[in-house]
Amino acid sequence: MAPSFEPSTHTVCVMDASGQLGFSLVQRLLHRGYTVHASVQKHGEEILKGISADHNKLKIFRSDPFDYHSIIDALRGCSGLFYSFEPPLDQPDYDENMAVVEVRAAHNVLEACAQTETIDKVVFTSSATAVIWRQDRKTMDLDLDERHWSDVNFCRKYKLWHGISKTLSEKTAWALAMDREVHMVSINTGLLMSHDLTINNPYLRGAAEMYEDGVFVTVDLGFLVDAHICVYEDVSSHGRYLCFNHIINTDHDAVLLARHLTPNESYLPHSVDHDKSFIEQRISNKKLKKLMADFEVSLE
Repeated sequence: MAPSFEPSTHTVCVMDASGQLGFSLVQRLLHRGYTVHASVQKHGEEILKGISADHNKLKIFRSDPFDYHSIIDALRGCSGLFYSFEPPLDQPDYDENMAVVEVRAAHNVLEACAQTETIDKVVFTSSATAVIWRQDRKTMDLDLDERHWSDVNFCRKYKLWHGISKTLSEKTAWALAMDREVHMVSINTGLLMSHDLTINNPYLRGAAEMYEDGVFVTVDLGFLVDAHICVYEDVSSHGRYLCFNHIINTDHDAVLLARHLTPNESYLPHSVDHDKSFIEQRISNKKLKKLMADFEVSLE
């Protein structure tokens, strides 16, 4: 990270700040000294009122990702944007139509960034599901990493709606960023481990195949937040970064995750043999690990 970087001189926008990642980013950025424009949809203002912060450091905006002008208002005066998509309240589930919604939102946000002269960098939150879903994933000589893209036709064939949405929206963002000369970096995150994670999370469709192929990766919230801030502050960051700090590749890991997802189910075993069914990891986050080697990690 460049030693001259001074967070207190930066104003950044977090969109959508009402999601778990967005809310945690707002807290961490304020703690580091940033001025933050917290952009939320209509339902998200209440969650931010509990943050103790200087009113001059935290400003809350109502921004609909489908309302271009509301995005412009939130970005005004900002040098950076942290963007993560939160499904609209009236369409919370990932299905075959979600890709259209998410692509439209990504297009609006990147176009607004291109029209905001003060924006220097965009950190775009995508997913590992925009990387891993390929017909040839089992026969590849190299591990999957941020150089790879999921095959949309493959995702459509197996109804992997999360993979389709994340792949198409990220590609839309990259196309606009390159065309409009917006400096963008994307973070392709593994499954976010959180207290409210359920079996219905759209990332989990195809979980058995991910596990068998050695590409079922997860990420803790603190690590994910740090990764976002690191790629923003480091002037050398570029392109895509696969972000995870754990892989589910043993029976023990799988059972622990199953207990987390279905805590009230009695059929799950209480213990497993730690030495059996180890699956070779076939996915790499070396690029991000190298970037974050000297980053000041969160102590929160």
